[in-house]
Amino acid sequence: MMPTHRWARNLTITDQDVEFLTNLLLEKEIPLKTEALARALIEERLRQEAAVLQERFKDTQLYNPSHTYQVGQKLVFSAFNYETGVVTGVRPGNNPDYGAFSVIAVRFDDNRFNNAGKPREFAAELTTPHKLSQDNGNGTAFTTGFDALSAGEILEANRDEILRKVEEALSASPDLVYLAQKWFPYDLLLEANLGHRNLTEAVLDMAGGGPLTTEAILQEIGGLGKAPLELQVYSLNYALNDDDRFDEVGPTGEVLWYLTRLEPPEVRQMPAALRYTPIEYDRSLLTPDMLTLEAEIGDELSPAEPVEPGLEEARVNLLYPHRRLGTLPLNHRLAAIFPTARQTPRVWVTLVDGQDGEEYPAWVVREAAYIFGLAKFYRKHKLPVGATLIAQRSDDEGKVIINFNAYRPRTEWIRLAVPHGDAITFENQKRAIGAEYDELMILGVDDLAGVDTIVQTVQQSRRSLLAILKMLIPPLGALTPQGTVHAKTLYSALNILRRCPPGPMLATLLANPDFENVGGHYWKLRFN
Repeated sequence: MMPTHRWARNLTITDQDVEFLTNLLLEKEIPLKTEALARALIEERLRQEAAVLQERFKDTQLYNPSHTYQVGQKLVFSAFNYETGVVTGVRPGNNPDYGAFSVIAVRFDDNRFNNAGKPREFAAELTTPHKLSQDNGNGTAFTTGFDALSAGEILEANRDEILRKVEEALSASPDLVYLAQKWFPYDLLLEANLGHRNLTEAVLDMAGGGPLTTEAILQEIGGLGKAPLELQVYSLNYALNDDDRFDEVGPTGEVLWYLTRLEPPEVRQMPAALRYTPIEYDRSLLTPDMLTLEAEIGDELSPAEPVEPGLEEARVNLLYPHRRLGTLPLNHRLAAIFPTARQTPRVWVTLVDGQDGEEYPAWVVREAAYIFGLAKFYRKHKLPVGATLIAQRSDDEGKVIINFNAYRPRTEWIRLAVPHGDAITFENQKRAIGAEYDELMILGVDDLAGVDTIVQTVQQSRRSLLAILKMLIPPLGALTPQGTVHAKTLYSALNILRRCPPGPMLATLLANPDFENVGGHYWKLRFN
């Protein structure tokens, strides 16, 4: 292949490149994505390189052993990485196997390809078959671009690296604005003044807070003059992004605006029941079986596990605080299903009930790792703690299907958390269940106010994780003939009183002699 494009594998963006891209934006007067700018830069590099090659290979012929050459002719050799050289001599050849032919002496422009500083010799006027004669054809003119890759092919082969470097270089320019994945010169932005923003607030207020696209807002407020719509959209986005009254809540690739003051409080601030105060523990204590259990549970606070590309659905078992608040954990599996945006901490999304198609507005709170807006869905289907939920992709990136395996409700024995003084006890009681669930995690709570009182007591007394586990194991163990508790059951019950991922709990069980593992993931309290 020609030496063309070797720079693409180790691309360096210069100040001249940034100036070229800035001038391109000034010329087009519309915002452009990084990919479009990267493609334009590659095309410019190819144009420059083509000009250099055109000059370098001007009046040059591609060497072909079957052709006749004269002293002074300039040749290019495909077998020598397309290096050029000048014919300095011609003499008759002498080899019976090849018949009559000539030998030309060529001095290469790059001395590395000469023969110890002297011209190198090649066959000419060769009548016997030769690979170079066949490959190079019958023409004598050399075409520099016969094997050149297109800008699109170069970008595709080095996409992530090229886009990253272009973004880094453009981000360092004080003259450019980056918004909604597009770049534009700051000086060309249209003015979206206080009046425009006040009108925007009124439009969003009438829409219940939002969300609305920028195009819809511009239509309602009368636009920003007669500039192209794309520039009006970009300029208003820039102005709203700098005003705390407005929150950009669209998924990647889509801009949606919402009034900050009308967003649910549970979205603006993480609910107390989901807050986790980090607990130091020795993670090296966890056995391979425990790590497997931790990955199976998929707590959003646990270390993330790799997710297979193109995941279409993800399952999770409902934990008490999420069931109580109408939230879902944004663990590593669900994060691959739900829309996110790198620059947007809150993403507005539509949940579609997989049972009947009803839609619910919801919020992906990316930084706090939860999805809010499922309370009505949980109540409608009477889903218990421990229910297995299924999140599925849809054809619309802004919508996610929420489903579960339903069946005709039947009476099941489940654990019921019952407040007793300043502690919680557990009873086996019958409940009608109509959804698939994890029998080790299922829990019922009838007296929510009583449980809330105990939770407050636990928090105010700053009861340790060790103390809470000692409080929970005996009443849970009393529900089984063996007097033992599975780690998943303990984890589910623990999160009624204190938000905690399985890792610290398992490490505490292992590290403290008061707990005894009786096989598998079953534990009991060792009484001395």
